[in-house]
Amino acid sequence: MNKDQVRLTTDCIIFGLDESHKLKVLLIQRGTQPHKDMWALPGGPVYEQEALRKSALRVLEEETGVHDVFMEQLFTFGNLGRDPRGRFVTVAYYALVNLLEHPAEAKADTRNVEWFEINQLPELAFDHEEILAMAINRLRSKMRYQPVGFELLPEKFTLPQLQKLYETVLDQELNKRNFRTRIINMDILQNVGRQENVPHRPATLYRFDKEKYETYIKDRHKDSLRKGVDFE
Repeated sequence: MNKDQVRLTTDCIIFGLDESHKLKVLLIQRGTQPHKDMWALPGGPVYEQEALRKSALRVLEEETGVHDVFMEQLFTFGNLGRDPRGRFVTVAYYALVNLLEHPAEAKADTRNVEWFEINQLPELAFDHEEILAMAINRLRSKMRYQPVGFELLPEKFTLPQLQKLYETVLDQELNKRNFRTRIINMDILQNVGRQENVPHRPATLYRFDKEKYETYIKDRHKDSLRKGVDFE
């Protein structure tokens, strides 16, 4: 590679929630230099005739087998010296997935793939610690004004599960009554019945109503929506 040449890449930050409600991120163990054997975010080059989001989805599937996820652009990182091979500029994308519904396996030149708790991370290659830190902050900030965490839950869930999700991502305890009142008043949940075959009193099950949420945004109720989710 010509040292004066600028290369464009994409990197992927994939968050998932496990059965114990621990927030995790998907990392790969690099099989090639530079930083061989170190852990990193899935990433790779953008092809000449390829859209950025399409590149991120392709790279993610090629390296981890994970596919069919909705990714949102995070930021562009291009500090000098971030890659020892020369000048690399990367566009980072992040996504939320149900960990159990997206099994990962090492592909291409990846040695290993693993889900790591966000507070128990190994040393990361390149500037991926900076990228991941920004993604975590963006996720926490966005969850305060948009219900973006529903992708981390099963299709049907209880209010305690939903509250636990918010507490996990925001890293703080929330008042039970306040949380339930705010969430219910947003009117973006569908009541789909009660739990069955459980050894305790069955809890009400809900489903996220995406159509109502999209209508809410379209009708410019963003301020009301923010008030509904913001637990500060």
